[in-house]
Amino acid sequence: MKIRVPATSANIGPGFDSVGLAVTLYLEIDVIKESKEWYIEHDLKGVPNDATNLLISTALQIEPNLRPHYLKMTSSIPLARGLGSSSSVIVAGIELANQLGNLNLSIDEKLNLATKIEGHPDNVAPALLGNLVISQYCNERVQYIKTDFPETALLAYIPNYELKTSDSRQVLPQSLDYKEAVLASSTANVVVAALMSGNIVLAGKAIEQDQFHQPYRLKLVKEFNTVRDLSKASGAYGIYLSGAGPTLMILIEKSKVDQLKTKIEQLNLNGDLEILDIDKKGVQVV
Repeated sequence: MKIRVPATSANIGPGFDSVGLAVTLYLEIDVIKESKEWYIEHDLKGVPNDATNLLISTALQIEPNLRPHYLKMTSSIPLARGLGSSSSVIVAGIELANQLGNLNLSIDEKLNLATKIEGHPDNVAPALLGNLVISQYCNERVQYIKTDFPETALLAYIPNYELKTSDSRQVLPQSLDYKEAVLASSTANVVVAALMSGNIVLAGKAIEQDQFHQPYRLKLVKEFNTVRDLSKASGAYGIYLSGAGPTLMILIEKSKVDQLKTKIEQLNLNGDLEILDIDKKGVQVV
C-alpha cells in the first residue's frame, strides 16, 4: 500500500491560516510489511526512524492499537520552507491509521483530526482534499469550501535555508487597530471572491495587498524584492509568501513561466526554482 499526499501553499496573501492550495510536490509512504517494532526508512537528516517520527506518532494518536509496520518515506517537499511538509505528514499519519486500523473515517473526520493536531486548517485541508480550500476552524470543527484555482502557472522560488513557523510567527503583531483590521479583512474578501470567480488578475493584485502577515515576514526573506521586481516586470499576476515562508510563490501566465524561470536562474540566488501545477486530488491511497 502507498499513501501519497501533496504539498500545500497556504495563507495566499491575506488568507491567513484559512486559504490553501495543493501543489504538485509529494510525500509518499510505502507500507512494506508488519514488523516487531515501528521503523520508517528515509533519507531525511535529523528526522527519527522509530515511533517518535511524526507520521507514526500521529497514526498512534488516532489508533493506539495499530500493529507495528516497516515503512518507507520519500518526499519531494522541502522541510521548513512554507510548503506544508509537516501537514503532509500529519495527513499521511491519519490515513495510515485509517487504513491499518480499518477505521473508515470520513473526510470531515479526517479534516477535524488533522486540524486539531496542526492547529489550523489552511495546510491540512488542501493536503487532504486537493485544489483550493477556504476553511475556518471554530469550536473544534472545520467549515470549508473546496473550489478550483484560476488558470495560472505556479513558479516557486525555494530558498536554500529553513524558516521555522514558530520563528516566522514571532515577528507578527499582537493586534491590529480597528481600521487596519477592516482593511485587512476587506482585502481577504476580495482575494477569495476573485479566486472563486476565476479572476486571477484581480486576485494577484489583492494578494500583494495583504496586511495580516506578509509585511512583517517578508523582511525574513532577503530575496523577496529582487524576485518580486523581476517577476512583475515579466508580467506576473502576483507573488506571495507561501505559508510561513521562506518560499515565494509566483502566479504567472503559463506561456511566460519558462522565460521567467530562466531570468531568475540567471540571478544566481541561493535557492531552487520549481514550476508547479495544482494537485486536484489530495491524499491518495494505492
